[in-house]
Amino acid sequence: MPQALKKNLQKLPRHIAIIMDGNRRWAAKHKVPRLSGHKKGIEAARAVVKAALDIGIEYLTLYAFSSENWKRSQEEVDSLMGLLRLYVSSELKKMADTGVRVKFIGRRDNMPGDIVDLLYRAEAKTATNTKLHLTLAINYGSHEEILDAVKTLAEKIEAGTLKRDEITQETLARALETFSLPDPDLVIRTGGEKRLSNFLLWQSAYSELVFLDEYWPDFNAATLMAAIQEYQARDRRYGAQV
Repeated sequence: MPQALKKNLQKLPRHIAIIMDGNRRWAAKHKVPRLSGHKKGIEAARAVVKAALDIGIEYLTLYAFSSENWKRSQEEVDSLMGLLRLYVSSELKKMADTGVRVKFIGRRDNMPGDIVDLLYRAEAKTATNTKLHLTLAINYGSHEEILDAVKTLAEKIEAGTLKRDEITQETLARALETFSLPDPDLVIRTGGEKRLSNFLLWQSAYSELVFLDEYWPDFNAATLMAAIQEYQARDRRYGAQV
């Protein structure tokens, strides 16, 4: 661990969220099939989970598959689903043994049944772990999440269990899938794009954003530490004046 990071352990972000972007462009750059880029992306995910454990990050959220990714070719979607199966099944025992608690956010109603079963099994097997809370956003979109939360509150009003003037920011936040997670302190996006792409829009209102040119397959522990050091150098005021 770099000395500068050791000196700032008290300023570690509690929750880091990452938009893992650039697998396909990495593959094009290296003139290999797209699937090779996605496989390298899986290796990067393993590396960042290990680094988060080593550094002492409490919460890590990875944007693995967006609700818009269904628009890709069926061949690529099938490959991504296969890699998801492989990642969760191959890493589950290791995560359970190293104190990682796994949680999934995103709609499951149109996911392959065997994957949904695997996700539930992973959540159950790691439910008592506390060292690192790993959230994988799969078939996730923030617009859909907020819409579902609004519908939930509307149903409670119709049922008479919630009054209109009882709806607050906190009430809505508790209706989101991320209700058990603190808002991300640091959001990292790889791949050179500078946007959130429908990821944790409500939760990231006051997050520090770090955009990296590196494609996701090239992301590693050193990249993560550099992003954390940039976060530590910033002055977070949450809209307040100095």
